[in-house]
Amino acid sequence: MSKKFLGVILACAMFATAGCGAKSTGKTESKPADNAAAESTVTTESVKEEAAATESAAPADESGADASKAEEEKYELEYWTEGSPVVASIEAYVADVTDEKSEHFIPVEDRIAVFDLDGTIIGELYPSYFEYMMFIHRALYDDTYEAPEDMKEFAKALEEGIATGQMPEGNELKHATYAGQAYSGMTIDELKEYTREFMKSEADGFTNLTRGEGFYKPMVSMVKYLDANDFQCYIVSGSDRTVVRALIENKLPIPENRVIGMSYSMVATGEGDEDGLEYQYKEDDAVVLGGDLLIKTIKMNKVSEIELEIGKVPVLSFGNSSGDLSMDQYVFNNDKYESKVYMVLCDDLEREHGNMEKADSMKATCEEHGYETISMRDDFATIYGDDVKIQPYSFEAATESAAEAAPAAEAEAAAEEPATEESAAAEEVLDAAA
Repeated sequence: MSKKFLGVILACAMFATAGCGAKSTGKTESKPADNAAAESTVTTESVKEEAAATESAAPADESGADASKAEEEKYELEYWTEGSPVVASIEAYVADVTDEKSEHFIPVEDRIAVFDLDGTIIGELYPSYFEYMMFIHRALYDDTYEAPEDMKEFAKALEEGIATGQMPEGNELKHATYAGQAYSGMTIDELKEYTREFMKSEADGFTNLTRGEGFYKPMVSMVKYLDANDFQCYIVSGSDRTVVRALIENKLPIPENRVIGMSYSMVATGEGDEDGLEYQYKEDDAVVLGGDLLIKTIKMNKVSEIELEIGKVPVLSFGNSSGDLSMDQYVFNNDKYESKVYMVLCDDLEREHGNMEKADSMKATCEEHGYETISMRDDFATIYGDDVKIQPYSFEAATESAAEAAPAAEAEAAAEEPATEESAAAEEVLDAAA
């Protein structure tokens, strides 16, 4: 074999060896063939694994997003009667205003719904507003708190008024004022915890229900339904803002910064009598309730607070009483978007302590203004749950027991009465005849 031919064979062998491993680096030094083969195998397997992971991860993420979106889209209203006109109305409205092709389309940032709380989302008939009953407990029955005499006097009058239906004059403003004093000095967290504890108490007038469980299931579903369709839902209540925040936590998809309610002054623990315009908050300070009423959010005050805190006119309003009518009209007047108002009627006498006189009056008001009504009797498939039943209030039971005991007590008293002159004379005659 010639030297020239042998050189050609060696050159080909070297070229073949270089092409079996990773891309040539151009360096003259090379790795042994077995190491190069091993590196090639590891690299190839790594590439395959990365490619497989990428392929499996992409569909999973996309699937998760689709599932989440589908979950929101498929959320349906629960606990409403079949064929409820309210369900048909709100579903048609939502379908219309969330359709980008509709002339009534409302951008997400302007889809705002406002809800009253007491009597709209939670009960107000056990036997009165949650905050009224908690204040009465605080002033009269809380062993950890000694209320001033004027506060006790009002709390007793309020408790009696709830029982008799004859509320003390100016009760709303007086309660708001005294309640601020009753919780003065508490931090926000302390008032929330106090509220949570009272939520555990039994709802007077019902079986199998605590005050913290007294939510109208259909209305809770309504909030969730609107939230799933990208509505920003707010609570606008006449009740204390902090109390409401504690009440709805883990119950409604409404964050704390979307709760508007009755508000009190807040002060630093070291502030004393110094004005907040002058006082500088210190390292060892804490923020506590000052107790001075700033605003009671009913009627026109609801409108002003919506303007100040939301800054836009809502498109949906849900309420139940005259305290909500200003908010209703404000929403109904929205001249930018299609808007609706719904009012809950307390017309159920079997599952709730309803009041037909009030329900009929509110229905007439709604018809006059063009608002839609929600009948607790006809539209709610359940209110608090089928295991919850109404029963006489504790004060009614006490009155009935006293009424039943009265005849027996009168008879016993009559039997123990001393003999009159006439009965004594009759006994003498009988004795003489004998």
